Amino acid sequence: MTIRQATSAIVVLALVASACSGGAAPSTTVAVTSTSTLTSTVAPAPSTTVLLPELEGFATVVVAVNGEELVVALADRPDLRRRGLMGVTDLGGLDGMLFVFEGDVDGGFWMKDTSIRLDIVFFDAEGRFVDRLTMEPCLADPCPTYTPSGSYRYALEVPAGAVPAIGPGSSLDVAVFDAE
Repeated sequence: MTIRQATSAIVVLALVASACSGGAAPSTTVAVTSTSTLTSTVAPAPSTTVLLPELEGFATVVVAVNGEELVVALADRPDLRRRGLMGVTDLGGLDGMLFVFEGDVDGGFWMKDTSIRLDIVFFDAEGRFVDRLTMEPCLADPCPTYTPSGSYRYALEVPAGAVPAIGPGSSLDVAVFDAE
């Protein structure tokens, strides 16, 4: 089952539950908002974590790094990747944010208007560790750019020091995503 199919099923269930209860739809964000259908042998499962207003529009997914499950906001579209964690002061129970790119990229990240000190871990298309950097908050220009040592497909931002075991030899357990 693709993420889009799973999302459709969840949305239908939420609408049915809302109609049956006679009340308003639940305020929990569960939709995976992707512009392309992603498939995986180990697809991230949609989560029912409630997002803060600053993270409105982001879906949440559960991913695993070295077998440890993390609930993260999903930045899988250009507009969401541009926003990232800008303006967010508290992750509200999330473990971080996962940036997903359609192809391999080698550009850097910056911390413009981001007040949380973050570790960013880069993984290739197969989920293999590429690099890990610690990024400092930057509330005024100019902000430094943090560029990994190699190309990546996924970038995982987590609060600095929150997952110290992630490093060389680590793997992101979301297998290979294939855009259909």
